[in-house]
Amino acid sequence: MTQSIATIALVVADYDAAIGFYRDTMGFELIADTDLGGGKRWVLVAPPGGGARLLLAKADGPEQQARIGDQTGGRVGFFLETDDFARDHARYSAAGVTFVEAPRHEAYGTVAVFEDLYGNRWDLLQPKTGD
Repeated sequence: MTQSIATIALVVADYDAAIGFYRDTMGFELIADTDLGGGKRWVLVAPPGGGARLLLAKADGPEQQARIGDQTGGRVGFFLETDDFARDHARYSAAGVTFVEAPRHEAYGTVAVFEDLYGNRWDLLQPKTGD
């Protein structure tokens, strides 16, 4: 049996603003943007190199709108792994991504927390390689 987590829904306020952030600021690829009618779209983005995709899901109603930017109760909920932390940290910083802490070295790798355009917290992480 083979299974993988392929897609994670991320509640957003606006499709185009979210696409702009993930594609233009973060460098993710726009995989799909399909009109489903009634103001709904199927929007998938993914980091270059593969991994799980994000379904950018526009909030529908006040309950979902209240979750925008706080899907995980204020803790880091998303982890973007990189093969070159310094490169990506510099690129994202230059592009205006908000890092909420300085890079740090942990037993598992080099990491810094950043926020997406809605305030969801992400780890930029270069895992430590075996010594």
